[in-house]
Amino acid sequence: MGIRIRATGTSRSTDTHSVVAHSGRAAAQCLEQAGVRPDQVGVLINTGVFRDSNTVEPAVSALIQKAAGIGLDYTKSDPRTFSFDLMNGAVGVVNAVQVACSVLATASTEHVLIVAGDTHPSMARSSADAEFPYATSGAALLLDQVDGPEGFGPVHTATGPGTPAGQAYVDTATMGTAGRTLMTVERDPDFEDRTLTVATEVGHAALADFEGAFVALIASTPSPHFPKRLADALGIDQDAVRVPDLSDGDPHTAALPLAYARAIAEGTLAGYTHVLFVAAGAGPSAAATLYRLPETTA
Repeated sequence: MGIRIRATGTSRSTDTHSVVAHSGRAAAQCLEQAGVRPDQVGVLINTGVFRDSNTVEPAVSALIQKAAGIGLDYTKSDPRTFSFDLMNGAVGVVNAVQVACSVLATASTEHVLIVAGDTHPSMARSSADAEFPYATSGAALLLDQVDGPEGFGPVHTATGPGTPAGQAYVDTATMGTAGRTLMTVERDPDFEDRTLTVATEVGHAALADFEGAFVALIASTPSPHFPKRLADALGIDQDAVRVPDLSDGDPHTAALPLAYARAIAEGTLAGYTHVLFVAAGAGPSAAATLYRLPETTA
């Protein structure tokens, strides 16, 4: 038995900068692609960090669930969908995969839906936030259990020593009444090198689980060249690196599902047996898992 990616969904249109709208669209697209009804989703996990208007309550997962049309009726006989936020920066999607695999292994639900995405809290892209490093987008992965060898391997995690390599916060002392529309993002000068160190550690650990695999690499994108630097560190051919569209910045939490969806759509995983997913962020922390592709993909 394995836990596979049943379908993907993405949203990057410019008609809205609401991450709730984008993640809801991605989730709905994911279900439509798979032919799965909303009531068949038992758990929805949101891993996004940067939210509309710096929303704290309610959980953004509940807002995305509503936007996706999941569990809108609530009567005695209706199936229940449990949703929650799991926030660990750019590492969140792989953490959510680990949780989803544990949930699905219990056979308590047919499907788990993972959503990711970020936006500027002002929900606008203007000169005022030109230095904000993250793109506005939404992405989703629908996971289910399948007979056969395909699916996720163990998740490996690591945390680097010292203080965080980056941080984001609302400076309440200076932002005043504009706090819901602003966010301060800081990165240490050695952010990428420290992040690369922990990413390399977990990448090697995941690759040690399998030998003789033809591996494509999908990694976080704190910079456009980070995935290829990681490939060099892991001894993976540069041609095996798959990235999302980075034309409007780093998709942050959505980078991995966006890159996977793009690779599937473009057919660029043909010939590979596995995808190595490596997520790394400001902790510095990282997580990795080796995903065995279905034979029809490989």
